[in-house]
Amino acid sequence: MAEDPSQEKKTPMTDEERLALCQKLDQELDDFIDSLERKRYTEGWPEDRWEEEMDKHPFFMKTTPENGELSPLAEGLAKLKYDPEENTPLELASNYKEDGNFNFKHKNYRLAIMGYTEGIKIKCDNAEMNASLYNNRAASHWHLKNFRSALFDSERALSFNPEHTKARLRAAKSALEIGNYDTCIQHCQKLLETQSKDKEITELLNTAKKKKMIYERDQRRKEKSDAKNSEQREGVVKAIIERGIRISDCDDEDDIDLSKLEPSLPGAQDSIVHIEEGILKWPVLFLYPEYQMTDFIKACPENVPLLNQLEQLFPAPWDEANKYSSDKVNVYFEGYDKMPHVIDPKKNLSELLVTKYFELKAGTPAFFILPRGSQIESRFLESYI
Repeated sequence: MAEDPSQEKKTPMTDEERLALCQKLDQELDDFIDSLERKRYTEGWPEDRWEEEMDKHPFFMKTTPENGELSPLAEGLAKLKYDPEENTPLELASNYKEDGNFNFKHKNYRLAIMGYTEGIKIKCDNAEMNASLYNNRAASHWHLKNFRSALFDSERALSFNPEHTKARLRAAKSALEIGNYDTCIQHCQKLLETQSKDKEITELLNTAKKKKMIYERDQRRKEKSDAKNSEQREGVVKAIIERGIRISDCDDEDDIDLSKLEPSLPGAQDSIVHIEEGILKWPVLFLYPEYQMTDFIKACPENVPLLNQLEQLFPAPWDEANKYSSDKVNVYFEGYDKMPHVIDPKKNLSELLVTKYFELKAGTPAFFILPRGSQIESRFLESYI
């Protein structure tokens, strides 16, 4: 009876035969791949633009597309994440907090504030979440140097969690930045109750105390200075009224105040009339129509002849012809009657200020100086006719 071939016993392959077979199969595979048409793969992301391509994917995008349109997948994800019907208040607040944290991490502090603010608006009933949202928003404000807002948010965080150390420390720092030293000191003292050896808090407390002392000292000086200035102003007004000096734009004595005595000349605002040991010292203006020049005297004592001031001004560097000297000029003022009036410069300034028709304008006595008997003096007088 013939044997069934299928029942023929197979001889196992030796290691040498197995290795030879593997090498043969590898070579056939290499030959097959080499025979294929070579084409550049265009379905993936180019190496030089992979980050740009990832930003377009809903899972990885960091900003809204320029056209403002989101893909259906992105819209669906956004709805799923922010839909009040799909999320509890705590989940919504947490989602907005995540957005804020993401932007904070990338130093987009304004966007972070928007995220935390949306989370705060949810008004979830979780105190720890609210404390975290306010604290994180305070941190964003801090980096933008919005120190008042940082203080407000830090203290709001503390209202939800009084033991929030980061919020209290930031509240102390923010208070110091805006000069609210008492608040800074209070927060530091509270922190030191549990962190008595913390060097940063101790230094912050000492700085606040020192700055508070300096501020209070400066305030005392300012109050003393303001009181002195107020007394000075009252003394000036009283002296002007007692001397009977006519002030422009003042209908009566009650209408006189220092605001109407401020010099209008540029840079002369700090030369307002003042009183020293009972003597008024006035800013005085000398005008030279011939040369369109002026001289300004900051503090001319009322008990000194006007001639003394002129003698100090002459000879003038611009007077090459030597026409101006105290004994060669006439001195005029323009009265409230709109006419020129000659005065005697040998008289004290106090006497000239109460001369008939004299009116003080812009807190500054003004006098025209012209060479006596000259053509320019004649033309000056004719201009008023």
